Amino acid sequence: MEKEKIIHLIPKKKKGFLRLIFSRLFIIGILILFQLFMLLSIYAWFSEYFPHFTALQTLFSLIMVIHLFNCEMDSTGKLTWLFIFMISPVPATILLWFTKKDIGNLTLKGRINYLVTMTKKQIPQNKEVINNPDIVSSCTDDLCRYLNKSGCFPVYANTDVTYFSSGEEKFESLIEELKKAEKFIFLEYFILDEGYMWGKILSILEEKAKQGVDVRVMYDGMCEISTLSFDYSERVEKIGIKCKAFSPIRPFLSTHYNYRDHRKILVIDGKVAFNGGINLADEYINKIERFGHWKDTAVMLKGEAVQSFTLMFLQMWNITEKVPEWDKFLGYDYEQAESNGFVMPYADCPLDDYKVGENVYMDILNRATDYVHIMTPYLILDGELEASLKFAAQRGIDVKIILPGIPDKKMPYALAKSHYKSLIKSGVKIYEYTPGFVHAKVWSSDNEKAVVGTINLDYRSLYHHFECATYMYKTRCIADIEKDFHETLEKCREVTPETIKSEKLCYKIFGGLMKIFAPLM
Repeated sequence: MEKEKIIHLIPKKKKGFLRLIFSRLFIIGILILFQLFMLLSIYAWFSEYFPHFTALQTLFSLIMVIHLFNCEMDSTGKLTWLFIFMISPVPATILLWFTKKDIGNLTLKGRINYLVTMTKKQIPQNKEVINNPDIVSSCTDDLCRYLNKSGCFPVYANTDVTYFSSGEEKFESLIEELKKAEKFIFLEYFILDEGYMWGKILSILEEKAKQGVDVRVMYDGMCEISTLSFDYSERVEKIGIKCKAFSPIRPFLSTHYNYRDHRKILVIDGKVAFNGGINLADEYINKIERFGHWKDTAVMLKGEAVQSFTLMFLQMWNITEKVPEWDKFLGYDYEQAESNGFVMPYADCPLDDYKVGENVYMDILNRATDYVHIMTPYLILDGELEASLKFAAQRGIDVKIILPGIPDKKMPYALAKSHYKSLIKSGVKIYEYTPGFVHAKVWSSDNEKAVVGTINLDYRSLYHHFECATYMYKTRCIADIEKDFHETLEKCREVTPETIKSEKLCYKIFGGLMKIFAPLM
């Protein structure tokens, strides 16, 4: 992209201390802290001026503990809340009520449920595909039926999948495919950051918009306090591109900010789709270095399964649209794709009752007969997923996990290490990628099954984020995924009981402490 075109989308920044004081993030932070201070002040006032407050507080705590044991929450989360109740019962009760009632998300939840219900039959399942003997014998049909309880996620046969073992490979193909666009381009990414990668993409999008292509860009609202200016969507729209931020940050206490759009979807003309861990920022293609070499992965789909990603994008886009649009972007006549396997794109919504991301992973672990190989940036496990990993290893499955050797965040890194001893004792083999940071979210099993997507092994991905992934059964690219895993493994150090003993004391201390609050992270 020409340098001028990148610059005209970058806001002028104040320098030094003044830039901090007048930044939007600073003002929002001050206002939220003020609201917290007022709530704590009211609590302190009650404690001081009401003589029977302590007795009421004890009774309140007992009632809430009984409620916790009877509510629908994973056991690890209950332990965290019990610890918080022990420290400060009444504020903990208010906080639990605040999060359980989810008042800040009632409108969003209602709107999403409406859109999902409206589109549950939008893409009919091909009966011949779901009744295929291969699909039935592998129980993939059961998994498909489960997924379709939460949305519209058919399993497809007529789709070719290409696996990319790096951000650089994906970026190269992405640019080629964008240039071919004729009807529409949909982008939905967790992170956009101005620089070489996004600049080059944006120049193509601007040119395509001028040609009459329907170009839409959606990014998570957190970008407006981390990588982009608060008015970025308006400035992008000035060059002919429809653009919006999902759930922008406002200066009010709310559970609304807990649910982020962590998905990475790019759809071109309903014929090509990209999915995986790669955001649109320079570190993802190693144009800049932040935590050593950035290891990431993605897949490109061509064929019928692309329409599932089209539908996922439209569901999120139409949250703020008065008149939802679906039909004109779906139902194309697809050419026969060169594929010998099956593909099932799926999404995970934090506002329904289905733990889709975690259950798909556990299904792979529980049905594996030979191996399960995993790449993930984080390892912050609840009791059920940790038990599934250990059980798979204990029954003789080769379970290997590749994690970062250089972390992007110290606390999650320490938390991951707190699981090492228990997992290794059960037979799980853990490796750390010495050249840098692993951001890939990849599972492969038995040379037959694989998942590439956005879903990490942490509470935020499994419980609090909007996520998506591509499930594959007997597709040709599974061999490429497994080859990449082994090539990555050669650049890793194995974690052993001896290396755990020699681990830095700070990681041991902080890992143990932060484990208490893991479900809140």
